[in-house]
Amino acid sequence: MPRIPRRYAIHLVLSGGHSEVVHFSTLEEFQQWYSGVLHAATSPDAFVNVPIRELEGEYLLVRASSVVAIRVEPQYASIDD
Repeated sequence: MPRIPRRYAIHLVLSGGHSEVVHFSTLEEFQQWYSGVLHAATSPDAFVNVPIRELEGEYLLVRASSVVAIRVEPQYASIDD
């Protein structure tokens, strides 16, 4: 029986060497955010909202062109670990 991840850690590598980690409950939720917000940005210099799930009502704004790489990491352990 295959293991099912509890959530996905999304590592956004930004230009200038910065990185940010955000979490999504499912891979489909991340794909919907990526295709709806990041990939479909009207301009490369437009700001896009990156949801921060751990903080209610908080979000990160980045320019779409500043995201140079994305790493998706499934997390199997409990969130409290």
